[in-house]
Amino acid sequence: MARDALIAMTKREIENLEKNRIDLAPDVMKISTSAYSDPERFKLEVDRIFRRVPLALGFSSEFRNPGDYRALTVAGMPVIIVRGADGELRAFVNMCSHRGNFVIEEGSGNTRRFRCNYHAWTYTTEGRLFGVFEESNFGCVNKAELGLTPLPIAERAGLVWVTLNPESTLDIDLFLDGYGEILEHLRIDDAFLADQHCLNGPNWKVAYDGYRDFYHVPILHRQSFGPDGPYQPDFYAWGPHVRVATPKGHDMFKGRPEAEWTNDEMMPGVWTIFPNVSIAGGPGSGYMFSMMFPGKTVGESFTIQNFLRYGKREELNRQDLDNFMGFMRTVVGEEDYKTGFRVQTSLATGAKAFSYFGRNEGGGQLFHKWVDAMINTSDADLPELFRRGVKL
Repeated sequence: MARDALIAMTKREIENLEKNRIDLAPDVMKISTSAYSDPERFKLEVDRIFRRVPLALGFSSEFRNPGDYRALTVAGMPVIIVRGADGELRAFVNMCSHRGNFVIEEGSGNTRRFRCNYHAWTYTTEGRLFGVFEESNFGCVNKAELGLTPLPIAERAGLVWVTLNPESTLDIDLFLDGYGEILEHLRIDDAFLADQHCLNGPNWKVAYDGYRDFYHVPILHRQSFGPDGPYQPDFYAWGPHVRVATPKGHDMFKGRPEAEWTNDEMMPGVWTIFPNVSIAGGPGSGYMFSMMFPGKTVGESFTIQNFLRYGKREELNRQDLDNFMGFMRTVVGEEDYKTGFRVQTSLATGAKAFSYFGRNEGGGQLFHKWVDAMINTSDADLPELFRRGVKL
């Protein structure tokens, strides 16, 4: 079924190329500029979006072996992802049951135990409280009740998804709305994480707006990508998740039978995962997998750029990777986010009541409609929102 969807999208892009058109949203959309600078709304967005939906926080390839872990803080929640000694992948709040300190420093690696460096309480990779320092003097505690707090976790399409609310019951497959089957064709599970770095950015929505936008490519990125980059996009949606594609380049399929169209050939574009992921590249060159997260205030965000590569890790060309990482740091940091900070500053003045998303910016329109829907939906009604969906 996923290949059928790829073929259908490819046919549509070929047709749009032949007719010199793109698919447009019904109307221009207005967004209140205060939505980018209102601290109360920002708090709602963090609480009702980032703390309620499954977030792609890692890659299955990072957790092949028992004891493999990653620790990071997302939307104020310190998280551990770990493959237990029993082979099961789990997620926990990175919080000691004694006095609340982290039980492991942020980063990744392999471990047999998690040990709090405050009072040396120790936990297994399955989250059980294993040891209490000076237990005879500390007093009697029920270790079975004092393990690490688990978080909902799932693996789909080579990605590790964690929900930051321990009580969440939102189903991962309902959230993905079939997108997971499409993402399988990215073959992320066959790749390895070659490296990553972090960039500071403006408000998370200002930052994310750019990832669903090809309109700016030949203008803002004229010096980096050149003036002929694709800027006329088509958008394909699965619930809140969007693929950004372009007719340009689809002439390669003309005259060839569909049976010869490879999945890799049909995958170009930018694949976004609501609310904060952008995937760009391909199996040949590898992917830049960008995870954007809200910062401590409404005007801050940070982005983890993960660089995925295929083949054997020991055969990685480090110089090529460093050059590409430096290039993308410039493109995103010095072009996209530098512009984003200026946008953030101007929007916060209130000099304009609205900013606008054109008919050729349907991906951005859909994103903001989902943001609005999420912050206005209760926990009880959240599954129904994903079943019903949001329309342009």
